Amino acid sequence: MKIGVFCPIGNNGWLLSENAPQYMPTFELNKQIVQRAEHYGFDFALSMIKLRGFGGKTEFWEHNLETFTLMAGLAAVTSKIQIYATAATLVMPPAIVARMASTIDSISNGRFGLNVVTGWQPPEYTQMGMWPGNEYFGKRYEYLSEYVQILRELWATGKSDFKGEHFQMEDCRVSPRPQADMKIICAGQSDAGLEFSAQYADYNFVFGKGLNTPTAYAEINDRLKEKTDLTGRDVQTYVLFMVIAAETDEEAQAKWQHYNDGADMEAINWLMNQGGKDTTSGTDTNIRQMASSVSPVNINMGTLVGSYKNVARMLDEIGEIKGTEGVLLTFDDFVQGVEDFGQKIQPLMKCREHIVIEDTAPVLEKSA
Repeated sequence: MKIGVFCPIGNNGWLLSENAPQYMPTFELNKQIVQRAEHYGFDFALSMIKLRGFGGKTEFWEHNLETFTLMAGLAAVTSKIQIYATAATLVMPPAIVARMASTIDSISNGRFGLNVVTGWQPPEYTQMGMWPGNEYFGKRYEYLSEYVQILRELWATGKSDFKGEHFQMEDCRVSPRPQADMKIICAGQSDAGLEFSAQYADYNFVFGKGLNTPTAYAEINDRLKEKTDLTGRDVQTYVLFMVIAAETDEEAQAKWQHYNDGADMEAINWLMNQGGKDTTSGTDTNIRQMASSVSPVNINMGTLVGSYKNVARMLDEIGEIKGTEGVLLTFDDFVQGVEDFGQKIQPLMKCREHIVIEDTAPVLEKSA
């Protein structure tokens, strides 16, 4: 099973808590995390895009780097790990994204891929006068389908004359084209999202579910398989989990409880309010899960809390779920979390026995 790190492109990572580590996103921080992840054999690094945060006492996600710029920089200071940026498709024309992706493909020597998102939080776009109205929720995957078809055309042939409802290309050109097959990730849990991924994505990104229930998301894989049986494509799942680990279960649980005790309710209420704006896509979307009241302190992603041994065991359980190619990890403390994973968790994982770590760590490059 592949392992990825979800780069902390926004302040405070993925914990909406006054008791969690408080930090600003910087290139130096992300470089340290991704270089150490590469050292420990992580397979990929992915960053989201966030244009407006949730506020609150912690100013959650009010401070964000830009994903393509960040990942281009990380591509230049790594050599093996796969690099993914995220396209906010509502505000980034496909021809521009295709060219940026091709550029990072050159920087990374063929290690770049793309995550595409439709957009779900209106204030991200109303602040720029670019929100198309709430009726967009009902047609966002039609929009994204056209978008991805244009990307594929430009990367494959260097030219697009695509004509659709949302895009009309006229002898559009992109050169040089990527040297590697450009992989596309899309987050889909609703029927519409899964249908899109089955038709157009290479990987489908889903949220893990619950606390120490590593296989609870498996039914999403089953639903995706039903869709890919119709399209005849092989689309694998990447699943998101947060790891909070320590020497003992009790220590890890104490940390998790401490974070919950400091929950930033103002930021959480903003998330819940915005997550309810889409009334057309059903109740099984990624965003509805994010905005649930069950475990809002870490946006309701699946959470693995326990000793290094037990976290390793639960990750192995994820690796046994048919259709799962990889897991995307977040940590309460990313720098320490990557080190603990590489030194104390991964060596205990059966599905990572093939990973060989060099005895000496690489010298971390300094930014100019």
